[in-house]
Amino acid sequence: MASTVPMNAEKGAICPVCHELLKEPTSLGCGHIACKACITTNKKNAVINPRGRSSCPVCGTRFSFENLQVNQHLANVVERLREVKVNPDIGEKRDLCIHHGEKLLLFCKEDRKIICWVCERSQEHRGHHTFLREEAVKECQENIQKALERLRKEQEKAKKLEADIEEDRISWKCQIQTERQRIQTGFDQLRRILDEEEQRELKRLGEEEQLILDSLAEAEAELAQQSQLVQELISGLELRCQWPVTELLQDMSGTLKWSQIWTLKKPKAVSRKVKKVFQAPDLSDMLRQFRELTAVRGYWADFTFNPENLNLNLILSEDHRQVTSVPIWPFKCYNNGILGSKCFSSGKHYWEVDVSKKNAWTLGVYVRKRTLKFDVRRGKNQPNVCHRYKPQNGYWVIGLQDGSKYSIFEDSSNCDPTILTPFVAAPLHRVGVFLDCEEGIVSFFNVTNHGSLIYTFFKCCFSHPAYPYFNPWDCPAPMTLCPVNS
Repeated sequence: MASTVPMNAEKGAICPVCHELLKEPTSLGCGHIACKACITTNKKNAVINPRGRSSCPVCGTRFSFENLQVNQHLANVVERLREVKVNPDIGEKRDLCIHHGEKLLLFCKEDRKIICWVCERSQEHRGHHTFLREEAVKECQENIQKALERLRKEQEKAKKLEADIEEDRISWKCQIQTERQRIQTGFDQLRRILDEEEQRELKRLGEEEQLILDSLAEAEAELAQQSQLVQELISGLELRCQWPVTELLQDMSGTLKWSQIWTLKKPKAVSRKVKKVFQAPDLSDMLRQFRELTAVRGYWADFTFNPENLNLNLILSEDHRQVTSVPIWPFKCYNNGILGSKCFSSGKHYWEVDVSKKNAWTLGVYVRKRTLKFDVRRGKNQPNVCHRYKPQNGYWVIGLQDGSKYSIFEDSSNCDPTILTPFVAAPLHRVGVFLDCEEGIVSFFNVTNHGSLIYTFFKCCFSHPAYPYFNPWDCPAPMTLCPVNS
C-alpha cells in the first residue's frame, strides 16, 4: 500500500546532523543536504572560521554561508513524508480518485493517467485505450528492463571502444617509440661513419706529413754532411795559403784538385703542396634528396598488376605483384604493356618498382587517349617499337634498353619521340614513380641512390584517369611491384 513510507525515500530525507526529517533542507556546495538550523547554529558540527566559511558535516568540504539555498522541492517531498508518517490514512486516500472516490485501478494510454472505472466512462476518456494498472505497470517495467538491457549493451560497446582506443594509443606509442629508436640508430650510424671517415682522412694526412718530414730530415742530414765537407776543404785551402812556396808546390794531397771540382749536390725536391686535398661530400644535397623521397613516399598507393587483357607472353605471380615475360615461338610480341589495377583521377600517388635483374624495361604513367593495340607479328623485321611512347599519346615513361641505355621519351614534331639520356649516378635497381594529378607532374626517383631525382614531366594533361604503366619487354627477368613502405 502507498501508506507505507519507502525506506530509501525516508533515508534520503534524514539530516546527517540531527538524524531527523529535514527542516528547511539546505543544499551545500558539495551536494550534501542538511537542516538549515543545524548548519547555521550547531557549532559542534559546523565550525566557522574568520572568513565566514564552514565544513560539510559529511565529507568535510568547505562552503560559504553566503551560497546556502533552501531546496524547496525537497522540502515539499519531506513535508509529504511527514504527513504520511503522522496520518497513514493519507497514503490510502491517495489511491482513490479525487473526483469519484473510487480506487485508481486503470491506466489511460492516451492521457498517461491513472484513472478509476468511472473516469473511464466519462467524456474525457471515452474512446481511449485503457488497461489495468498492474498490466500497465508490468509493461512499463518490461520496457524499462529492455531499455536498460539495450543501454547496458551500448555501455559495453562504449567500454569496448574505449579499450580499443586505449589499445590503439598503446600501439601508436610503441610504433612511434620504435620509429624514434630507428631514426636515432640511423643517425648514430651516420655519425659513426662520419667519425670513421674523419679518422681515416686524418690518418692519411698524418702518414703524408710523416713521409714529407722524413724526406726533409733526410735532405737536411745530407746538406749537413756536404756543409761539413766544404768547411773542411775551405779550412785546408786557408791553411795552404800560409805554407812555404816549396811545400805548396810539392803538395800531393789532392785537396786543391778536389776543391776545384767539388760542387754542391742539391737534395731531392719535396712537394710544397699536399698530394690529396680533402673535400667533404655534399651531405646537404643528399639529405635534401632523401627528404624529397620521404615526402613523396607518404603518398604510397597500394595496388597490383591488372590481370585483365593480359598478353599471352606475360605471366603474373600468385599475388599479382610480379610480372615475367616468356617467349612464345615463333611469335614475337612487341607490346608487353600491362597496367596497374588502380587508376587515379585526383590527388598524389607514389609507387616503386624493382627492376634490379632486368636489362630492358619501360615504366611510368599512361592515360587512355586511343584504343590499345597489341602488335603481334611473325618475323624479325619490326620498325621502332617505342614510337608510341610520347606524352601526346598519353605516355609519360622512362626506360632501359640493352642493359645500359636509359631513355626518357618526350614529345617531338615527327612520328618518333624525342629520346633524352638522363644522368644516372648508379644503376637503377629500384625506381620510384610520383604522380600529382592536380599539378600535372610525373617524377621518377632512383631509390637505389638515396632517392635522387631522375626526371620530371611537367604540365602533363590528364584528360582521363591515369594508370600506372609497365612494360617488361622480352627480358625474362621479373619486374616486381614493391609492397607499401618496403
